[in-house]
Amino acid sequence: MSNQARRRALVVGLGIAGIATAVRLHQIGWSPVLLERAPARRSSGYFIALFGAGTASARRLGVLEAIGDRTHRDFAAYEVNRAGRRRPGVGFADLPGRPRTLLRGDVEQGLFSALPDDVEIRYSTVPTQFVQDDQGVDVTLLNTATATTTADRFDLVVGADGMRSTVRELVFGSHSEYLHPLNYMIGATTLDEPVDGFSPNEGLVLAEPGRSVWTFPFDDRPPGLLFSYRTDDVDREFSRPPSESVRAAFGPEPAGALLEHLLVKFEGATEVLFDSVNQVKMPRWHRGRIVLVGDAAWCLSLYSGMGASSGIAGGELLGTMLDRHPGNMAEALRKWEARMRPFVIQEQKGALELRTLFTPHDRKEHLHRSIWLRLIHTPMIGSLMGRIIEGGGEMANKNFDIAAA
Repeated sequence: MSNQARRRALVVGLGIAGIATAVRLHQIGWSPVLLERAPARRSSGYFIALFGAGTASARRLGVLEAIGDRTHRDFAAYEVNRAGRRRPGVGFADLPGRPRTLLRGDVEQGLFSALPDDVEIRYSTVPTQFVQDDQGVDVTLLNTATATTTADRFDLVVGADGMRSTVRELVFGSHSEYLHPLNYMIGATTLDEPVDGFSPNEGLVLAEPGRSVWTFPFDDRPPGLLFSYRTDDVDREFSRPPSESVRAAFGPEPAGALLEHLLVKFEGATEVLFDSVNQVKMPRWHRGRIVLVGDAAWCLSLYSGMGASSGIAGGELLGTMLDRHPGNMAEALRKWEARMRPFVIQEQKGALELRTLFTPHDRKEHLHRSIWLRLIHTPMIGSLMGRIIEGGGEMANKNFDIAAA
């Protein structure tokens, strides 16, 4: 343990990046306090992937076994159309490095299980003001359940409170300055049974110009479901129930039996994620003793597949740099950001390219996607393309251990 045992850090956000940061800070002798807007910890979640960058950090944090792996050992992916015709496709489990396929709740629970009992968690609480000096940060906190405010002081504040971060808005400016919309929407949930006509190990992709639907099989439970579509008016999508917006995006053509089945499942789900797709781009992730981590700093978008991995790695690396520079927080934060930023820039760029695989923007992208899929399943050509993809910068970046000592 380092000589920083009495230092206190306020970590805002009880998601993947926040818990990972708190675990690492406790490892190096800090006393983290976790803040969560919700009245209790979330227990569910949608499909996510964990690539090499996240796996390496999770292993060092001692949570990899607890996080687990739901990847089906006999995974198979199919491209389908509205008539139900299927042909071989490509899924996340086919990507180089074989990322772990999981639910978001699996990662959060695995990290949460590593939090020592002496780590304080304050639920139904949000920060409302930060005043910092050379020695620390005075924070005003609002308990939304009791409508009471308190004041506390910390050596460091970590904003890990997501794409629409309160910490970022209070310290760096309005969301409009840093949120970059991609003009796409997603609707995600988990199914309660396998898709009609598909085995538990089979995933499907129905991709059309400007819209797609995916299912992600798991080894030990029914699959995850994801709708993704392009929109010219994000506000309109939020003006009606999610199920209505999703159904409208896939009309007016007849849905067909398979798509209708998935739309009905989404409409009947008790818990869904429905949101616009954005990236967060900032010239700097820290100001004084306040730093942003994860989606609050660099939201990569779901299309990157790297939200969980970058959140875990970013939190671990932050603690490592603080431990290396115990007497110079400014230098620790500077070096942390200098190391993370090239990694994040590559992932943000790659997310825009992977979006084509998730949801082709128009007929031209849809055609290119179809040709690519045919080639990848062609003997010899497919093997060569696989080696090129595996050795390319995007996959290498996803599996690069950015937080390694």
